[in-house]
Amino acid sequence: MIRRTFLAALPACLLARSAQSAETAALKLRDLYNKDLSFSDVALASQGNRISIAGFMAPPLKANSVFFVLTKMPMAVCPFCEPGMPWPDDILAVYAKRVVDVIPFNVPITVTGVLELGDAVDPELGFYSKVRLVDATYSRA
Repeated sequence: MIRRTFLAALPACLLARSAQSAETAALKLRDLYNKDLSFSDVALASQGNRISIAGFMAPPLKANSVFFVLTKMPMAVCPFCEPGMPWPDDILAVYAKRVVDVIPFNVPITVTGVLELGDAVDPELGFYSKVRLVDATYSRA
């Protein structure tokens, strides 16, 4: 009897998992921008939705923070610390749900969160961003 109940429920579980995966679109950092650094149609359509992006965790700006920067390529030094530099199109500000457990800069990760677009300044760090993932989770890829 238990086996029949399990087998009967299995298709519903698989459908729920497929629907959840479909809700979280997988994008690349390059998908967020046009060549002129304006937001792409994909980014504009994804704003406010949960998306996943793969990359690398840049060295954190501050210990015990919920903030880190996702980069396209592994970077051992801060990729955005030079004043007056234009916003790079290959980084993404990430605000995690919990304090960040630092992952080495050369280990690939996948981040999932709600996409926010537009200029913002972090009140605690003073970090300026044009694009962010909020309410984010991350794991090794």
